[in-house]
Amino acid sequence: MSCIYILHENDEWTVHLTDRLEELGLPYETWHLRAGSIDLSETPPEGIFYNRMSASSHTRDHRFAPEYTSAVLAWLERHGRVVVNGSRALALEINKAAQYMALETEGIETPKTIVASGNEELIEAADRFTNEPFITKHNRAGKGLGVQLFKSKEALATHAKSASFEPSIDGLTLLQAYIESPESYITRCEFIGGKFLYAVRVDTSEGFELCPAEACRIDDLACPAPEAEETAAPLDQPPMFQMTENVDPELIEKYERLLRSNDIQVAGIEFIRNAAGEVFTYDINTNTNYNPEAEAKAGTYGMLELAQYLGRLLAEHTQVQA
Repeated sequence: MSCIYILHENDEWTVHLTDRLEELGLPYETWHLRAGSIDLSETPPEGIFYNRMSASSHTRDHRFAPEYTSAVLAWLERHGRVVVNGSRALALEINKAAQYMALETEGIETPKTIVASGNEELIEAADRFTNEPFITKHNRAGKGLGVQLFKSKEALATHAKSASFEPSIDGLTLLQAYIESPESYITRCEFIGGKFLYAVRVDTSEGFELCPAEACRIDDLACPAPEAEETAAPLDQPPMFQMTENVDPELIEKYERLLRSNDIQVAGIEFIRNAAGEVFTYDINTNTNYNPEAEAKAGTYGMLELAQYLGRLLAEHTQVQA
């Protein structure tokens, strides 16, 4: 019998979706791709395959999970299986430089960014930021990996030559213009089926002195493990996550076009607005998660919408196969 297959490497992030699938009575299997093997001469099972591989998998000792997932996706796509967030989505998930080029192709502005391979090359690249602060970040990232704020080449050189410097797992470090949000927040737009679902404003005022766009560590905060304790915010303090309608419809249209062009069905796209009101998009997250507190207040539930979307795809696929 056809079912929904979830390709992933993190049980704590996946249970929120499987709970919804069970609630809807939808058949599913999870494929944990931290390791494994596939016989390329065999035919994949029938069903809907949803890829949730994360760029930060190596931080959970799943170093080669993305590479293995790439092989699995190639196998599925070769046999014409319905894949949600296929090979192109994975390629962008693990390569921020590729993300920025995809965004720029659709006329979406990104922060000034330099890609550096090599320690000395990284330091020399700082010469291209004249009298302006910049940040470093890992090219294969997630969870704010490698994000540091610098105000001079000398400060970067000191850090890059120190024991505290952690290179990106793919050997590429990004230098990026520091975009300061005057109100200390970023906005994340969620899409399911390639269509806009909602936007959430994320307060970064409690973050450390880094790029506020990454400092919120949205991968962790938006998706607490089931056993995590929730701490209520003070009564006079707004919640860290809250729904917002302050998003330009033209920007949403560009985001949807970007997703269509890159065969991405499920994603969270993040942007930041500077003091002049200019918007810079800095991240496409194809392993998206949702904040339950913000959703409960708005009455909109991302994982439920996602489960329903996968259910519709399964029903359509089953009808075609009949």
